Amino acid sequence: MAEYNPFERGPHPVGTRQFNWMDNKRNQSIPVDVWYPATAAYQGQDLDPATQDRFEMVPGMGESIQQAIKDAVAEPGRYALVVFSHGFGGERRQSTFFYSHLASHGYVVASMDHVGNTTLDMISGSGRAGDLDVLEKFIQSRPVDASFVIDQMLAGRSGLDLMPDQVGMSGHSFGGWTTLKTLETDHRIKAILPLAPGGGFTSIDPDNVMAKSLNFQWGRMVPALYIVAELDSILPLDGMLDLYDRNPEPKTTIVLLNADHFHFNDSVEQSHDGFKMMMAMMATGMDNDQRQDMETMLANMKPSSDLVAGSRAYALINGIGLAHFDAVLRDNQEAENLLSSDLVAALAERDIAIRLLSYNQP
Repeated sequence: MAEYNPFERGPHPVGTRQFNWMDNKRNQSIPVDVWYPATAAYQGQDLDPATQDRFEMVPGMGESIQQAIKDAVAEPGRYALVVFSHGFGGERRQSTFFYSHLASHGYVVASMDHVGNTTLDMISGSGRAGDLDVLEKFIQSRPVDASFVIDQMLAGRSGLDLMPDQVGMSGHSFGGWTTLKTLETDHRIKAILPLAPGGGFTSIDPDNVMAKSLNFQWGRMVPALYIVAELDSILPLDGMLDLYDRNPEPKTTIVLLNADHFHFNDSVEQSHDGFKMMMAMMATGMDNDQRQDMETMLANMKPSSDLVAGSRAYALINGIGLAHFDAVLRDNQEAENLLSSDLVAALAERDIAIRLLSYNQP
């Protein structure tokens, strides 16, 4: 038997499908993309630029490419499900490096747009960050989006056969908060992976609306693995450590050293530097207080060339994120052994520098 190695891409080629599901209770259509194991007939095509799926995340802003084949035939089988929630002003395809990695190892991943809170909404000005009314709206709607997608996936709407007792959830930034909040009402979720999550108590947010909305009363044990960035210039690290402190056992937090908020997205360097440029332009139209806050944040953002390479972040998230879901959802003892080992040393061998708060697995 081959040695367990969650850092390497798995044996399955990866397919991807797009859906637009209507939530009749809210009269809201939810765009959803799904990644899944494809048949062996597609072997290698998901890694070949000539056959990989291409898409425009923002129309007119350039083409993106992902390691998946659009509408590939799925490999028959029953699979564990991981649902992903994007950040404020993000997009459902923001972290395809992770979705496709999980799918290559036999998972199905579903990532939804939180309508009204996407990249396009930010560009249009309809979903501004810093607007308390906007924030409170999405505090209400985002967990409902996530549970709706789980409903549709387990009902077979994607055409894939899933195991209802093997459901995990992950999310980045506001999506990390969404992951924690959804746990309060959706007991189907058995493991969580918040990535640079928002919602911790922090001095820079006097209202702490997101923090106050979380109660961590889940009614059952849900193993949590947080992966956060040491130099996060958008969400202070102390807020994420507050979430960790409030989170019940079993839990761990991995701090990726010399990393910033966008190390959890595709095209880290472009995302980081592009955000900095876009925010600098938007700051010119803000009032004095908002502009000063924005300028302070941007001044604290190092150029991407001074930060850890995106490839190191991907290796960490792919490898340790997969191991976490394997240990909890699949009861994989080799994954558990890895997570219980000296992770600082193990990751240093891969040139990944971290700080670790304990791993406690039942």
